[in-house]
Amino acid sequence: MKRIIETFKNIYKIEDLRVRILNTLGFLLIYRLGSFIVLPGVDSVALQASASQAQGLAALLNMFAGGAFSRASVFALGIMPYISASIVMQLLGIAIPQFAKLQKEGESGRKKINQWTRLLTIAICLAQAPSYIATQIPSNAVVADGTFFWISSIVLLITGTMFVMWLGEKITDKGLGNGISLLIMIGIIANLPTSLAFEFQARMGAGGLVMFLVEMVFLLLVTIATILLVQGVRRVPINFAKNVVGSREYGGARQYLPLKVNAAGVMPIIFAQALMFVPMSIVGFAETDALTGFAAAFADITGFWYNLVFAVLIIAFTYFYTAITINPNQMADDLKKNGGFIPGVRPGKETADFIDNVMSRITLPGSVFLAIISILPAFAMIAGVSSGFAYFFGGTSLLIMVGVILDTLQQIESHLLMRQYDGLMKSGRISGRSSANTYGVAQ
Repeated sequence: MKRIIETFKNIYKIEDLRVRILNTLGFLLIYRLGSFIVLPGVDSVALQASASQAQGLAALLNMFAGGAFSRASVFALGIMPYISASIVMQLLGIAIPQFAKLQKEGESGRKKINQWTRLLTIAICLAQAPSYIATQIPSNAVVADGTFFWISSIVLLITGTMFVMWLGEKITDKGLGNGISLLIMIGIIANLPTSLAFEFQARMGAGGLVMFLVEMVFLLLVTIATILLVQGVRRVPINFAKNVVGSREYGGARQYLPLKVNAAGVMPIIFAQALMFVPMSIVGFAETDALTGFAAAFADITGFWYNLVFAVLIIAFTYFYTAITINPNQMADDLKKNGGFIPGVRPGKETADFIDNVMSRITLPGSVFLAIISILPAFAMIAGVSSGFAYFFGGTSLLIMVGVILDTLQQIESHLLMRQYDGLMKSGRISGRSSANTYGVAQ
């Protein structure tokens, strides 16, 4: 306890760090307040009375938006349109040479890509806003339905998303950590107290205090396993050639190339979930009983076929996304240019093949582990955990929370160590996911 108090005192002494933390908390408070501002023309009482528990994609979007999705808030679309646009731009940079060239042009290229990402975000909002109004806002909750309501609501939803995007950029610039990631995390954490209280009441009503404690222990173990997955690296030893300048000798020290076990982050889960929602959409257009039964089997998130196909897709997308983000040839060329080499491996093509083989070997257990964590919420629901609380037992939400918290703590520790203070831990150092852009968002 004494060490914790001393750490907080050290954080307060560093003016830059103190200001950044306060700025971050202020921007996050604005985001949370905005999530409770209901669209004009929507009766919040009628909306709450007619609202049903969100399922499938709606439940996931509502979690990321911190409940704003189900409240018909001006921030209902949240930051997800910007995330989608960023992912599209990242994939275009891999598939189209012109975009790849822009990514290598430094600051000027980054500004152009960011500008196009914002324009694409507006285009995605233009498509999502009318769909949201038509499907998520009941007609009895609309006070005065008409053209003006539709136009004003669409404009406000687009403006809300752009404002949230601006908040994220300000957090990155004036605050602490990656703003977009923090906004997603705060939206997820906002649902935790309510879900935890509901689960506690449900267990107490059934006289299952022991089961509630078992759930907490299991959640702790899953969180520890997720941290191991996020932090896990395979360190490849690298030697650098010695250079003698005058009477001094430079280089020759052994370093390590950290290859992440989960280099793809949460992207495989996002891609796999997008594909798994396709059969759910087919249900509404199905004309035969066989087709309806096929789609309904994949609409059950606790069913065998849904989880089996979901896990296989995650493993496949993990290999795919790792292959397009990790370039062994470029890594081998960079090592050769800087005079580095892997002991026992020739520079050039043999080094690239060696790195590729290592990545293939560590990606297999990493992808299987990621698939297991992703389907754990389904097993939690089968075990009797409420659907809202079950999402915290794995999947995208847990991976995002663990990754963002580790990154933020790493930045705080870097500020402390730079001013010659002790770090956050008595021994060891906190390391984040600095080697990869987990959400496909520009850092």
